[in-house]
Amino acid sequence: MAYDLIVIGTGPGGYVCAIRAAQLGLKVAVVEKRPTFGGTCLNVGCIPSKALLHASELYEEAGHKFEKLGIGVGELTLDLAKMMAFKDEGVEGNTKGVAFLFKKNKVETFTGVGKILGAGKVEVALDRGETTTLETKSIVIATGSDIARLKGIEIDEETIVSSTGALTLKSVPKKLVVVGGGVIGLELGSVWRRLGAEVLVVEFLDRILPGMDVDTTKQFQRLLEKQGIQFKLGSKVTSAEKAGDGLKVSVEPAKGGEAETVEADVVLVAIGRVPYTAGLGLEEAGVALDERGRVKTNGHFKTNVDGIYAIGDVIAGPMLAHKAEDEGVAIAEILAGKSGHVNSGVIPNVVYTYPEVASVGKTEEELKADGADYKAGKFPFTANGRAKANATTEGFVKILADAKTDKVLGVHIVGPRAGDLIAEAALGMEFSASSEDIARTCHAHPTLAEAVKEAALAVDSRAIHM
Repeated sequence: MAYDLIVIGTGPGGYVCAIRAAQLGLKVAVVEKRPTFGGTCLNVGCIPSKALLHASELYEEAGHKFEKLGIGVGELTLDLAKMMAFKDEGVEGNTKGVAFLFKKNKVETFTGVGKILGAGKVEVALDRGETTTLETKSIVIATGSDIARLKGIEIDEETIVSSTGALTLKSVPKKLVVVGGGVIGLELGSVWRRLGAEVLVVEFLDRILPGMDVDTTKQFQRLLEKQGIQFKLGSKVTSAEKAGDGLKVSVEPAKGGEAETVEADVVLVAIGRVPYTAGLGLEEAGVALDERGRVKTNGHFKTNVDGIYAIGDVIAGPMLAHKAEDEGVAIAEILAGKSGHVNSGVIPNVVYTYPEVASVGKTEEELKADGADYKAGKFPFTANGRAKANATTEGFVKILADAKTDKVLGVHIVGPRAGDLIAEAALGMEFSASSEDIARTCHAHPTLAEAVKEAALAVDSRAIHM
């Protein structure tokens, strides 16, 4: 065989898998259809969206918060082209970084569309027009996911956009309708709201961020509403038609009823993502898919065809870059004869708005459904010294622990730097920490992390500062 492993796709799961396998001594090649590495995440997802979230947050702070801090900035102006250039610079740095790591670890790269001909064979339609067939002992499918489309609404990436188009708008829309109250819609809606757009979020369910802790998301929605984002929950968009220079959007109650028309300059369709399997030759190769179009795997990422494996968004589980990365490391180690493993119960989830929302483990709703006996400790950032000093007091930390053993079952945070604070909780849960373990760990003062300690103390009704 020419290779020990061929990885199709170089998103976070694929490139991490290839690098780890190469570190372990395997001869590795990757196949990538884009001209740059990094997949959706680095090119048109996680990285560019976080750059715009950061830039737009600073813009808003300069316009509305600096004066209170005694900082005068004069007349505030927005150069959107420069902000987009800042975003693109971050994307370029990250994608080039992956290319460097491939070279450093002697991973061979093929730019083109990969197709599995069967166990051990991958055909690559190279971007220069040629076709080549590669032979390998193992294949890992890491092709990620694609945007989910809404029936009857055609995405043109100009006025009706997906997350990709929402990252490249040439001007700030006066009115933006976001279809979907999930992570992507709320993050990108926040970007354009800060930059001056009037934002309406239309969500089919009666709540935002389905799957996350309800107590946390209710508080989060209230904070977004204070910022000016409007919501229509339990509603659906049935059409979006051009009308002059704008769009007329038809919105109906999800359970049926009279439609209303909403005007918009841009409509962002953000109703989720679907696994990307088109053109991979999976049916011909005999690789089984589940009812949602995901590649079926056993507990060790193996498909029903010997020598073919799959990781990341293309298999079951949360569609998160860090989940894909951990799975990439795990399968690389398994293929190298080691014991790769991912603890699926301790995968954090973060919404990178302001304030951020982060969670790991079970929600209260899940624990109640399971009939679990648990205790909850909650601590508000209004009682945290660092948050008070910085005037960033919105939100709270909530820790859920087993009533008998005190083992931490879930942690939920809405507030400043929640995405960083959740790492402590994830680490603790990975080692089966109790709330007492967190409570007895000395936390530096003054830090936001003290709110995590206080929430752990609150599980036993002994928070000091509340």
